[in-house]
Amino acid sequence: MQDGDESGGTPGRSTSVITRTKPKTKKPSLYRVLLLNDDYTPMEFVIHILERFFQKDREAATRVMLHVHNHGVGECGVFTYEVAETKVTQVMDFSRQHQHPLQCVMEKK
Repeated sequence: MQDGDESGGTPGRSTSVITRTKPKTKKPSLYRVLLLNDDYTPMEFVIHILERFFQKDREAATRVMLHVHNHGVGECGVFTYEVAETKVTQVMDFSRQHQHPLQCVMEKK
């Protein structure tokens, strides 16, 4: 280190401090996962779907199932796009495997 150069940099050169601004992250869009009523899928099967794929307890699953039955549509939950898409696919695949025409869709909240 040379005399008079306490900064450790090259003599005659100025140094500047670079500050990083923290990028603001946008919250992901949320999507509602909905079950649609039909005249063929048994109520017990809908309850099983709600318990298995949406972690509803028996009482909450029954409440949602009755709402679907009485109003034609019912909300299973609200998720990010990828999670909602996965849940819809799981429900549709499981329903088809058991020969039920249950429809599950997602819509932006």
